[in-house]
Amino acid sequence: MASDTPANGAPEGGGNWTHRQIAKGKTLFPGLLAAVTVAIAARFLSEHYGGPTMLFALLLGMGFHFLSEEGACGPGIEFASRTILQIGVALLGLGITIDQILAAGWSVAVIVIVGIVLTFLSGPIIARLMNRGWRLGVMTGGAVAICGASAALAIASVLPKNEFSERNTLFTVISVTTLSTLAMILYPMIVSFLAMDDVSAGVFIGATIHDVAQVVGAGYSISEEAGDTATFVKLLRVAILVPIVVILSLMFRGDATAGSGRNIPIPLFVIGFVIFVFAGSAAEFPLVLKEWLLDVSRWCLVVAISAIGMKTALKSLKDVGGEAIFIVCAETVLLALLVLAFLLTPRFF
Repeated sequence: MASDTPANGAPEGGGNWTHRQIAKGKTLFPGLLAAVTVAIAARFLSEHYGGPTMLFALLLGMGFHFLSEEGACGPGIEFASRTILQIGVALLGLGITIDQILAAGWSVAVIVIVGIVLTFLSGPIIARLMNRGWRLGVMTGGAVAICGASAALAIASVLPKNEFSERNTLFTVISVTTLSTLAMILYPMIVSFLAMDDVSAGVFIGATIHDVAQVVGAGYSISEEAGDTATFVKLLRVAILVPIVVILSLMFRGDATAGSGRNIPIPLFVIGFVIFVFAGSAAEFPLVLKEWLLDVSRWCLVVAISAIGMKTALKSLKDVGGEAIFIVCAETVLLALLVLAFLLTPRFF
């Protein structure tokens, strides 16, 4: 009887699997190299000339849109915009610990949860009033309510796709990043005008500014205590990304075009996020490893943003229209007013 095992003792299937992975790696390599190169350039510009890394990555990526239309870079760019993105979002869980969540006072938790829920729900409502699609409202509402570009990318990965999905994702990332930068400058001025104490100022900054980097910049520009408070409150908002994405995944799990197209109730990157929250909360988890993985997460997100920029033509942004800009600005103002209403209410905070 003929044997299925070659003379070297290795199963035939193993060799075939290895060859397939090598072939896949060769297919993805050009696009991945292009996305990583743009990400490195964006990081360099941010560190040496100031400005948000995400915004530089987007703008530089859009300049190389032609790479995604033809040639060998397409598969790798697509891989970076999806899989690399999901890895980056999952690793964000290391920035949050269970002790931090449990130690939060009830008033801070109420401010964060109410602000997120009302802002998120306002997105589709405002979009409908402006005669725009609900997908744009969900994406912008989630990005404003939770954690800016990271939330926009995570939500986009589980929403049903249409011909406007890439354009809407790119617009959302650009708009929330730009508004975060403006808020980093304006919100400390609001805090000073209202004569808030450092803790209240930190809660306001952390509960309203979209992106983590701008929260840190605005918070520590006020004081160290305000910066610490703002960073913690912001990470609480990031933690809410998990149930939001899970709910959206359950809502659209029957849609063959949602997310990655696989009919699973909870995306693997969300499960990974939760696992990393618990792992990072363990006292035995090495601090050096945690910091290294969080840096890997930041790099993954920048690479993914670069790839998304490459996938979208600049000319497509002009079709977004003023209504979309109004939607994201209205959501931003709504969130700021909600948080201020809580903080300025006597005996609440």
